Amino acid sequence: MSKPLLLVLGDQLSLSLATLRNAPPNAVVGMCEVAEEARYVPHHIHKIGLFIAAMRHFAQVLREEGFQVHYSRIDAPDNTQSLLSEAERIANQYDCDEIRVARPGEWRLWADITKRKNAPLPWHILEDDRFFTTPDDFASWAKGRKQLRLEYFYREQRKRTGLLMEGGTPAGGKWNFDHDNRDPIHVALSFPTPPQHSHDELTREALNDAKCHFCEHMGSLDNFNLPVTRRQALVDLKHFIDHRLAEFGSYQDAISDTEPFLYHSRLSTALNIGLITPQEVCEAAEQQYYAGNAPINAVEGFIRQILGWREYVRGLYWTQMPNYKQLNGLAADRDLPIFYWDANTDMRCLQRAIQMTIDNSYAHHIQRLMVTGNFALLCGIKPEALCDWYLAVYADACEWVELPNTLGMVLHADGGLMGSKPYCASGKYIDKMSDHCQHCRYTPKQVTGPNACPFNSLYWYFLETNAERLNRNPRMKLIYGTLSRMKEDKRDAMRKQAKAFLSRLDTRPGYGLQPHTQGYQKESQ
Repeated sequence: MSKPLLLVLGDQLSLSLATLRNAPPNAVVGMCEVAEEARYVPHHIHKIGLFIAAMRHFAQVLREEGFQVHYSRIDAPDNTQSLLSEAERIANQYDCDEIRVARPGEWRLWADITKRKNAPLPWHILEDDRFFTTPDDFASWAKGRKQLRLEYFYREQRKRTGLLMEGGTPAGGKWNFDHDNRDPIHVALSFPTPPQHSHDELTREALNDAKCHFCEHMGSLDNFNLPVTRRQALVDLKHFIDHRLAEFGSYQDAISDTEPFLYHSRLSTALNIGLITPQEVCEAAEQQYYAGNAPINAVEGFIRQILGWREYVRGLYWTQMPNYKQLNGLAADRDLPIFYWDANTDMRCLQRAIQMTIDNSYAHHIQRLMVTGNFALLCGIKPEALCDWYLAVYADACEWVELPNTLGMVLHADGGLMGSKPYCASGKYIDKMSDHCQHCRYTPKQVTGPNACPFNSLYWYFLETNAERLNRNPRMKLIYGTLSRMKEDKRDAMRKQAKAFLSRLDTRPGYGLQPHTQGYQKESQ
């Protein structure tokens, strides 16, 4: 009888995992904390604390379910600090004859495991079926299509699952209510306070270990409030459903100078590590609509993010890798500004978005897309630099979801595979959707001059610089028409303003992403 090692990764904390289903009674479950996974990019300390705490809690759940579990802690003296070699060490220790693992969330791990399939101790990759779709499902949908647009994929998923469907027609009479979900911030809004999760002894110990071995990473654990158990994740889900969902739709694109969470769910981290399922989250939201507790624009907009966008980017990732990661369709070549690591900038919107990221390992999707992302796009930041930053600093960032969002949607570096046009905007957009500008030394009403918002001249300079690549895009015809009608002296002034700003940006190759020489290996000597 085969004796497998069932390797459970840090983003696979679900009893429904394919690796755990129908496991033979002699199977050993392996779970590993390794420095290599914490440092291939310098992950935010909240993210490291989350994974360690959640993994240790899940190991406890597995033991209660009757599984034999070998758990390698970060400070175990025989820990190899490398995921695959540690799994093989455990398998040999227990005389296992194979290693089974569900599809990991990153191509680099999938590729490394695939290379080991014919090793003396064979590896077997099982499909991770905790999603609505598999990569093969997406590949079948994409076959023969000239454009892989979210809207068409999303409609098929609605039909297939029956979510927000009434017979053969969509609830509310439309597939998409995005047009109703663009209200800006205003002073009368009142935002619910998120639940505060208590830390039991296991969590406190995990956070202390994260602080001990990865203290040089971004952030502080003093305000750590991420869910590390399924129970805590369900508390967050219920709080969103009861107190935030109804207003989520209208204000999902709004940006606040002081409130990091607004009406957003904060569920992506729990979803991405497996504490809750996309099915139960979507069904809970759907029930609120049919119970009359939340309007269709809110519920449809929320379900579209999970059933539509989340599944779409995962399918895109697995069908386009590994070449996708190398794309740079706009030939961007600038290094990431240093202030992305410390928020030391006088541009208020960027300072607040980055500081909130440092504080919470979180920024909502418009802060990522239209503030930090838009700025990087307009400045011509290298895709690999911004992608590694997003992967490092956000607790919900697994590469399958982070890379397409950043490289494709934020930077338009995939040549339009994901989006039909770049998501670029001037300071007027941020002024409309946020209350940042009233606190900023710059004004969005000026394009040139010492007080002009840098987004304005950067926007027009970006369009001018990339005209050959973008001016034939039908969705950008109007804006390029505006640019072509501008007088040359005005264009020259904007060009000089943008170039002067870019010349002052403090950027250094690899800053913040260099391999860390301190930390675990040094401390353990």
